[in-house]
Amino acid sequence: MNLLAFLIIFPLLVSVALLLLPGERLRAGLIKASSLAISLAVIGLLFTTFNRSIQYFKAESYLIDKLMFLAELALAGYILYLGLKFRRGWVVLFILLQEALMIYFEYSHGWRIFAENNLFIDKFSILMSLVVGIIGSLICVYSIGYMRDFHEDYHKEIKDRRPFFFFVIFAFLSAMFGVVFSNNLLWLYFFWEITTICSFLLIGYKRTEESRKNAFLALELNLLGGLAFLAAIIYFYKTTGSIELSKVMLLGKAWALIPVALICFAGLTKSAQLPFSSWLLGAMVAPTPVSALLHSSTMVKAGVYIILRFASVLQGTMAGYALALIGGVTFLVASLAAVSQSDAKKVLAYSTIANLGLIVLCAGIGTYEAMWAAILLIIFHATAKCLLFLCVGTVEHKIHSRNIENMSGLIITMPKLSIMMQVGMAGMFLAPFGMLISKWAVLRALADYNPLLIIFVVFGSSVTLFFWVKWIGKLIIVSGHKEEIEQGVSKSQWFPLAALSILTISICGFFPLVSSVLIEPYCLEIYGRTITMSRGNVEIMSIMLAMVMLFPLSFINYGKRVKVVDAYLGGANINNNVQFRGSAGTVRSMSMYNYYLEDIFSEKKLMRSGMIIAVVLIIAMLGLSLL
Repeated sequence: MNLLAFLIIFPLLVSVALLLLPGERLRAGLIKASSLAISLAVIGLLFTTFNRSIQYFKAESYLIDKLMFLAELALAGYILYLGLKFRRGWVVLFILLQEALMIYFEYSHGWRIFAENNLFIDKFSILMSLVVGIIGSLICVYSIGYMRDFHEDYHKEIKDRRPFFFFVIFAFLSAMFGVVFSNNLLWLYFFWEITTICSFLLIGYKRTEESRKNAFLALELNLLGGLAFLAAIIYFYKTTGSIELSKVMLLGKAWALIPVALICFAGLTKSAQLPFSSWLLGAMVAPTPVSALLHSSTMVKAGVYIILRFASVLQGTMAGYALALIGGVTFLVASLAAVSQSDAKKVLAYSTIANLGLIVLCAGIGTYEAMWAAILLIIFHATAKCLLFLCVGTVEHKIHSRNIENMSGLIITMPKLSIMMQVGMAGMFLAPFGMLISKWAVLRALADYNPLLIIFVVFGSSVTLFFWVKWIGKLIIVSGHKEEIEQGVSKSQWFPLAALSILTISICGFFPLVSSVLIEPYCLEIYGRTITMSRGNVEIMSIMLAMVMLFPLSFINYGKRVKVVDAYLGGANINNNVQFRGSAGTVRSMSMYNYYLEDIFSEKKLMRSGMIIAVVLIIAMLGLSLL
C-alpha cells in the first residue's frame, strides 16, 4: 500500500516542485533523482509482491472523493474556457455533457456511493507499473538535454517553458500510476481524464497554430471517450450498485457487457484505433520526448490496458468479435499506410497504431492465449518504440531533418546512434526479438479461435517487414565521403538511449522468466489456464539472440578499423564517388532512394476506407452488447 501511494503521490509532488524551482541545474538534479526513485520504487514493488496473489486496499476515500470531484470541476472549467476562447464547439459540447453527468451522479448518488477497495495490485498492474515507471523515467532524463537543445539551439523562436513541460510530464506519470492501480472506477475515471488533459497540454506545447489544432483534436476525441467511460460507470452502478473494477470482471456477461463495451470504446479513442487514429498522428508536432511518452509508456498504453482488463468478459461474445475486427483492420491499414511514409516519426506513429491494433485484436478474442500474447506485445513494443522515437529525436537535431532519405549513411556519421536504431528496429520485427515472438503467439491464438483473423496478422506483418528493412538499408548504405557528427549529444541523452538498447535485448533474453513469474500467473488467475514455453523453444531463442548480438557489435568501430571502399557504378567513378562516366563519356549520377509506392499504398485512401469500416464495427460492437 505504501509503495502504491508513493508512486501516485510522489510524481505529483515532484511536478509541482519542478514548476516552482528557478534554476536549470536544480531542475535537472531533481528530475534525475526523482526518476531514479520512481524506477527503484517500481522494481521494489515487483520484488515485494510478485509472489502474492491479487491484493486489495481500502484507502479511506471520503475526503479524496470530494477533492477529486472539485478538481474535475476546476479542470472542466479550464477546458470549457479554452473551448470557448478558441471556438472549439465539440470540446465545449463534450465537456458540458461530461460535467452534467458527473454533477448529476454526484448529487443524486454521491452520498451512497461506496467502494470497499479503492486500490489494488496484481501481476498485470505490476507489469504496467514497470513500463510506466522505468520507461517513463528514462524519457524524463532524456528530456533534460533534448529540451535544452530544443530551445537554445534549434527552436529559439519558441518560448522556453521547460518548468511547465516537466510539470506536465511528471503529473502524467502520476496519473498513469493512478490508472494502473485504481479499483474504484470513479478514481480510475479521474486519472483517465488527467492523462487526456496532460496529452493536450504536451501536444500544444509549441503554441503554434498547427500544434494548437492537433492538441484540440486529441482533446476532442479523448473527451468523447471519457464521456462513454462515465456513462459506463453510471450504468454499472445503477444496475449493480457497485463502482469497483473487480466487480465488473466477476459479474456475468449479461450484466457487464454494456458497460464493458462503452469502456472499450473509451479505450479505442485513447489507444488511437481507427477511426480515432488522427489524433496520434497529429501528436507528432510535439517535441520528441512527448511523442515517445504518448506512444510507448503512457497515453496509448492506458487505452489498451483498460480494454485488456475486460478481455475475459468479451471472450466468446459477438461484441468481442467486433472489437477484434476493429483491431485487425487497424493493424492492417496502419501497417500498409506506413509503407508510403518517408517522415521517420510518421512511420513510427503508424507502427504504434498498428501494434496497438494487434493488442486490441487479442483483447477482443479474450482467450488465455490471446491475453498472453497481448501482454508480451505491450512489454516489447514499449521498449523498442521508445528507443526509436528518442533516437529519431536526436538524429533530427543533428541533421535537421527526420526524413528517412536524409539518414543515408548514418552508420558513418552517427555510428553509435545508428546501432541503437538498428537494435530498436530489430526489436520490432526480427527473430528472436519480442515483437516477432508476440506475433507468433497471436497467430497461435487465432488458429485456435478463428483462422479468418489470421489474414490481418499475416498481411500486416508482411508489410511491416518491408518498411523496417528499407529504413535499416538507408542507415547502413554509404555513398561518398561522410564526416562523423555525433559529437555534442549530451550525457542525459546517451544514458537513456543506451539503457533502452540494453533493455530491448535483455527483455528478449529474460522474457521466459518474466512470462513465468508475471504473465502466466495472471492468465492462470483469470482463466484457470495459461501458456508455458518449452525448454527447447527457450534454448533455440537464446542461440538466435546470441547470434543477433554479433550484428551490432560488428559495427562498434565501423569507419575506424573497417575500410569503406567506393561502390562500383558501372563506369569510371568521378566527383566524390557518387557520379560515374558512362557510355559515350556521359556523366551520370548515382541515386539510391527507397520505394514508397504512394500510388499503391495511398495514405488518404487507406485511412478513409479503414475509418468507414471501423465506424461500422464500433456501431456493431455497441449494438451487439445490448443483445
